[in-house]
Amino acid sequence: MPPIPIFNYLLLGAAIAAEVVATTALVRTESFTRLWPSVITIVFYALSFWLLSFPIRVIPAGIVYAIWSGAGIVLITLAAWLALGQKLDFPAIIGLCLIIAGVVVIHIFSGSVEH
Repeated sequence: MPPIPIFNYLLLGAAIAAEVVATTALVRTESFTRLWPSVITIVFYALSFWLLSFPIRVIPAGIVYAIWSGAGIVLITLAAWLALGQKLDFPAIIGLCLIIAGVVVIHIFSGSVEH
């Protein structure tokens, strides 16, 4: 497999960022009864999947999804903690660290990803 251009990882990062915005806005939609949080949620989820469609062409789907979902979970949790005042207890922090460790192990040590 030829090396994967950094641009694909930038697109993956942008997809993750769009997902974080969408999910953070989703909390404010009140079951899609509030217009602007609902619009933000729909637009940014669509943007996230569109951006995700590019790196998934050249990076194995399982690796893309592991990075996308793992980073998304951690970043959404941080956004909820910082922007929404949600609390994190020690087991939650340990779990998030394990998610980060899993993504790092896949990215650094997996033979499925060419660097």
